[in-house]
Amino acid sequence: MAFRGGNASSGMGVDEHSKSTFLELQRKKVYRYVIFKIDEKKKEVVVEKTGGPAESYSDFVASMPENDCRYAVYDFDFVTSENCQKSKIFFIAWSPSVSRIRAKMLYATSKDRFRRELEGIHYEIQATDRSEMDLDVLRERAN
Repeated sequence: MAFRGGNASSGMGVDEHSKSTFLELQRKKVYRYVIFKIDEKKKEVVVEKTGGPAESYSDFVASMPENDCRYAVYDFDFVTSENCQKSKIFFIAWSPSVSRIRAKMLYATSKDRFRRELEGIHYEIQATDRSEMDLDVLRERAN
């Protein structure tokens, strides 16, 4: 029996603009972060917001919706114990506990496929509340 419509294995497509925006963050440091959302009508992951290099981590966290899921990439700059300037790219799967069950399922089933499209991510964080994506969490993972 054939499945009709969007079954869990098909996931969402990825908008070309999403990929090119990620590459601009990764290679050219044009953005500090990119927030992506699933466009259910287009059935693809699209860019919702970008943050410039001067934006802070608190600007990024404030841009995440309180009650809806998102994917994001954040370019985290830090200094190692040997005093070297480093940068690591974090993929953040934001799924607040108060978001709709349907949204959580949609983002959960599409995450791996989307993340595979973004080559060069160093770490992944799954967060259901803001404390799980605190700056200290990134620092701990990056070092």
